[in-house]
Amino acid sequence: MQESFWQRYWRFPIIWKVLIGFVAGAVTGLVVGPSIEVVQPLGTLFLRLLQMLVMPLVFFTLIVGAASIRPSQLGRAGVKILVYYLLTSAVAVTLGVLLALAVSPGQGLSMPGQGGEARMPPPISQVLLGIVPTNPFAALAQGDVLAVIFFALVVGVALGALRHSGEAGRASLSEGLLAIFRGINEVMFVLVRGVLEYAPIGVFALIAVTLGRTGVAALVPLAKLTGVVYGGVLLQILFYSLLLALLGVGLRRFWSAAQEPMAMAFVTRSSNGTLPVTMRAAGRLGIREALYGFSLPLGATINMDGTALYIGASVVFVANVAGIDLTPGQLLGVIVTGVLASIGTAGVPGAGLIMLSLAITQAGLPMAPVGLVAGIDAILDMVRTMCNVTGDLVGTQVVARTEPDFVEAPTRAPAEGVGVPS
Repeated sequence: MQESFWQRYWRFPIIWKVLIGFVAGAVTGLVVGPSIEVVQPLGTLFLRLLQMLVMPLVFFTLIVGAASIRPSQLGRAGVKILVYYLLTSAVAVTLGVLLALAVSPGQGLSMPGQGGEARMPPPISQVLLGIVPTNPFAALAQGDVLAVIFFALVVGVALGALRHSGEAGRASLSEGLLAIFRGINEVMFVLVRGVLEYAPIGVFALIAVTLGRTGVAALVPLAKLTGVVYGGVLLQILFYSLLLALLGVGLRRFWSAAQEPMAMAFVTRSSNGTLPVTMRAAGRLGIREALYGFSLPLGATINMDGTALYIGASVVFVANVAGIDLTPGQLLGVIVTGVLASIGTAGVPGAGLIMLSLAITQAGLPMAPVGLVAGIDAILDMVRTMCNVTGDLVGTQVVARTEPDFVEAPTRAPAEGVGVPS
């Protein structure tokens, strides 16, 4: 029997649908121009659908992941992923600084007019204290990702402790509760699949509006900065490949699974919004939910390799525009600030400008040149978010490689399909 159009459409890989939407949106945006903003609601709807899934998905996946293993095992893997996130962020921001110093991307540009005061992020101490929520339900309602992660981990660890307490009554109750959480988690992945089917339309609108507003000419004055950021991300990805190769990870298999979340992150510019797709990729790599259930949501919040690289390059760019030579102390401060600021920066479009404002202030540079960077922030945000998400997945694979308990046996690897985080 011959397949219908819709049957062929559903079987067509999502990654190709998204890429077709991206190309069509880019061409349409450049041809039509600013008037293409009429399709903006289609892109906004896609982002809202993704954001709708983030909080419940993070909450229930973290609980299931943390409860699925012994607390001692969770602690060991947690330390490893945290160390990885901090070290790779430091590598990224250093790479951004060094590349920008070599290229001097802002040289020859003039200062823009004074703009409005940049929105500043909270102090690091406030960010760290804010991780512990006074009201977990308010944190869920307000989208406070760090607080939700903390509370879900605490609940999951407590549930895991009950499962392994050795008391039959407590273990039985905890298994029943865990089964409910797992059921809700499966429902969330069904919703993820449905939202992904809408992705090509949303991607078309997002790209069309972005290029319709900026146009090709908007990239010319800042082409060197754009080249530094894009080139730096490429080098960071090569660093990931080297790290994976040293651990004996099959690069072809890994990058084949990673291409979908990388493409989704590039077009949506949201680490949190891409989280469902990144989880599917981790499952496809045979990594257990017990690991990626907490490493990926945590990474989407505190691991911002691409954004750290962008900050390093942009601070040098601002210094070039202002005609200021950065001292070694200022450069060191930029590196430290870039790593620490990522802890409190949400994985949503445009959050990198908040981190950049913090780094600019810390370095004692004028804020006015930030307006130049903001003009192409959407273009830079695409590639830096892709790097952020890639770093999360690489970190999860690195920990899984060093912790065999978190890897599925080959015969048990999750299959592609609705309701399965593959």
